Amino acid sequence: MEDAARAAELPGLAPVSQAEPHFHGHRDRLRERFLKAGAEKLPDYEVLELLLFGVIPRKDTKPIAKALLAQFGSFDEVLAASPDALMQVDGIKEGAAAMLKAVQASVQLALQTRVRNADVISSWNDVLDYCKARMAHEPNEQFRIIFLDRKNRIIADEAQQRGTVDHTPVYPREVVKRALELNASAFIMIHNHPSGDPKPSRADIEMTRKVKDAAAAVGITLHDHVIVSRGGHVSFRSEGLI
Repeated sequence: MEDAARAAELPGLAPVSQAEPHFHGHRDRLRERFLKAGAEKLPDYEVLELLLFGVIPRKDTKPIAKALLAQFGSFDEVLAASPDALMQVDGIKEGAAAMLKAVQASVQLALQTRVRNADVISSWNDVLDYCKARMAHEPNEQFRIIFLDRKNRIIADEAQQRGTVDHTPVYPREVVKRALELNASAFIMIHNHPSGDPKPSRADIEMTRKVKDAAAAVGITLHDHVIVSRGGHVSFRSEGLI
């Protein structure tokens, strides 16, 4: 910078130009392709590049995006990773980690909004998308309940229990008590399997039947119990388990 300033002061000499970083043209072209064709026409690493542009302005984000996918395995897994895990990747600082987590939260909020005022039973695929986005990549088991009114609209969506990597304690009496407090007519149970295998265990099946029976005794319906994981989902009702 000092050399450029001195050159500008000397007669007959042109200022020394500061070369534009090589990735600036790439950023412009990538933005243009995205705006014209949409994210579905871009590989995952380029979508990550776009997200990183705003928080990493002075580096080439392509190698960082590829490193994220190499570390976590998929776009979904990148967004689901903890801030500490994200910052283990070279080039990812607190700002970039916060932005990626904000994207994950935005996806979850959009899906939640979609099902919030809908008839849950007639919008079942949206409910499944929301449950998977919310829970499929959680590192520990989590048990949630969606409480419904008489029109199958959501009254509340609550985390009831958080457990270990392979177990969450669920108490039928507490589930029914909460349903009565909310004046719910029905509910859907959801929990995740961090192992990646959504197949229900014997304990899952027995617990579900106990909850169903306890709820039925006070006139409340268990519509379904869904297990979600990175490997997919299982609906107890579809499998004939309730």
